[in-house]
Amino acid sequence: MNRMLLGVAAGLCFAIGPSAIGAEATRINPTDPQPTCTMCPGTHIPAAELERYTQKAIAEKLIDQQVRDIDIGKARIGIGMVHRGRLEKPAPNSVAEHDQISEVYHVISGAATLVLGPDIVNRQRRPSTMRTVVEFNGPGNNGSDVKDGVAYEIKAGDVVVIPAGTGHWFTKIEDHIDYLMIRVDPDKVTPLKGEAQSAEYLSKPATKGE
Repeated sequence: MNRMLLGVAAGLCFAIGPSAIGAEATRINPTDPQPTCTMCPGTHIPAAELERYTQKAIAEKLIDQQVRDIDIGKARIGIGMVHRGRLEKPAPNSVAEHDQISEVYHVISGAATLVLGPDIVNRQRRPSTMRTVVEFNGPGNNGSDVKDGVAYEIKAGDVVVIPAGTGHWFTKIEDHIDYLMIRVDPDKVTPLKGEAQSAEYLSKPATKGE
C-alpha cells in the first residue's frame, strides 16, 4: 500500500510539473504583490526580422504591419513596423485616433512633421471591418484636422507617446519615415500574433488591403 501511495504521489508531481510547483512555492507571503502575468515567457524579436518587415513594406507598398501581439497579463502589447513614403501634403481625413489602444513610436530613420492633439475636427468612425481596426489598433476615428494641435518635427532616434483618444496626423514627410510601433492594448481588443504567424506572413505576398 505504501509503495502504491508513493507511486501515485510521484505520478501527481510529474503531471503537475516542476514549474507549477515552483510557482506555488514562490508565494511565501500571500499578502505580497504577485506577478500579473504568471509564469509568462519573455519575447525576443531579432533585428533581422524587423528589417524584413521594412523591406516588405517598400517592395509591396505597405505602410503599417503588425510583427507581434503579446499577452502580458493585464494587457496586450503589439509590436509593429511602419514605413511611410514622401508626403507633400496630408491626404483628406487622414487624422487618426484610437479609442482603446495607446501607441509609442520609436523613429528608426527619416523625418516627418507629426501633429498631435485630442480635439479632432469632423470625426468619422473608421469601419469596423478594416484590417487595421480588427488586428492592429482597434476601433477609432478619422478626422480632417486637429484643433489647436501641436506640430512636432520628428526624426531618427525620437520617441513619441500617443495616448488612446489623441489624434495623430502626418502633415509632411520629406523623403520617408520608418518607425517601430509599440501598441498598448489594456482591453485586449486585438488578436495575438506569435513568431510562427510572423514567419508565415513574411513568407508570401500580403493580400490586398494588408
